[in-house]
Amino acid sequence: MAKLVFGMNVSLDGYVDHMAFAPDATLFRHFIAEAAGQAGSLYGRTLYEIMAYWDADQPDWGDDERAFAAAWRRMPKWVVSGTLASVGANATLIDGDLESAVRALKAGRDGEIEVGGPKLAARLTELGLIDEYRIYLHPVVVGAGDRYWAAPRPPLRLVSHDRIGAEVIRLSYVPA
Repeated sequence: MAKLVFGMNVSLDGYVDHMAFAPDATLFRHFIAEAAGQAGSLYGRTLYEIMAYWDADQPDWGDDERAFAAAWRRMPKWVVSGTLASVGANATLIDGDLESAVRALKAGRDGEIEVGGPKLAARLTELGLIDEYRIYLHPVVVGAGDRYWAAPRPPLRLVSHDRIGAEVIRLSYVPA
C-alpha cells in the first residue's frame, strides 16, 4: 500500500509561497532524488498548473533543472479538479469521489505518493488519508499567501528532523 506524504517549503510564519523563497542547490538536489523515487504525485489544480512548467525544457536550465524535469515527467500524476477538462502527459484527472479515488490509488501502489497543495492536503487530512507531513522550514518571513495548514492542524507526532542544505530544517510528522 502506498503512503501519502504532504511536504512543502514553508516560511517561519507558515506560508508556502513558492515565489517568495526557493530551495538552495542542496535542497533542490534532495527534491530531485525524492521525485525520482516517488510512486507518483497527487496535485490540486493550482499546484499542478504551476508544476506543469517542468513539462517543457527551458533554454536556461542547468543539469539539476533538467534532472528534476526528467524525474517529474516520468512519475505518474493524478490531478484533483472539478474545473479542468484534461491534464497533460502522464497525468490522470480525478473529478469524482475524492475519498474513493485516493483510497484505490493508495491500495493499488507501493511507495510514496507526494501530495501537492495545501488545499488538497486539508481535504485529505479531513478524510484521514495523509500518512506523513514534511515541513521544509526556511528562515524567511513572508507575511501573506497560502498557508501550509489550510485547515486546522490535526494531532501530530514528530518522527524525525534533519538539516538539509545551509538553512533548511525538515520536520517529519505522522498523525498522532
